[in-house]
Amino acid sequence: MGAFDDCCDDCRCYSWKDFWWCMLCLAILAVIAVIVILVVAFGFVRHVDISVDDASLTRLALVTTPTTAFAYNLTLKLTIRNPNWAMSMTSTKPLVAAYSFDDQTFDRVKLADEGDKHPAGKARVYRLTSGADGAAVALGNAGVAEFKKENATGTFEVEVAVKGEVKYTARPTKCTIEATCPLKLQLAPPGEAPAALVFQKVKCKLAKAEKNC
Repeated sequence: MGAFDDCCDDCRCYSWKDFWWCMLCLAILAVIAVIVILVVAFGFVRHVDISVDDASLTRLALVTTPTTAFAYNLTLKLTIRNPNWAMSMTSTKPLVAAYSFDDQTFDRVKLADEGDKHPAGKARVYRLTSGADGAAVALGNAGVAEFKKENATGTFEVEVAVKGEVKYTARPTKCTIEATCPLKLQLAPPGEAPAALVFQKVKCKLAKAEKNC
């Protein structure tokens, strides 16, 4: 190692033998540097970051005939960030956002299809506008009571759950994405613009990543 260290520390070549030895040293250092870069770039996965940056609820009414349902209008600004600087993500299953009240799902919205690519280091913003006159929801007596309680205050607790599956560049493992975003949404009073209501950005909670993800 002494000759190697000497050559790398002081690469002054006095002969062809010294020259080729120095070239070998530099080549070894270049290979080591490439290996380190590859390990840093593709050896470790950083999980996605998901947040709801804005949301507004202009209608949420309970319909009880013929079945229990919601009449609602909801808009969201949902941001998903891929923090990996070298690895893009490709969806191996559709990416979906599900809306629920009192743990009961009342609607599902597709964000991305299977095969969709999310570039490395980029944030993708989904602006969702959805609504229905009768979105079925199995609330039961307890759920109906919770709705009446929250309706009296004008503030509703709605959860957005994001779920999908992706594959990262140069990695064979498929990774599940699961996140929950608990929202407290103030219903805009009749005649009042939703913009007048202040929404605090919500950072979604990610499920524990699987091994190798």
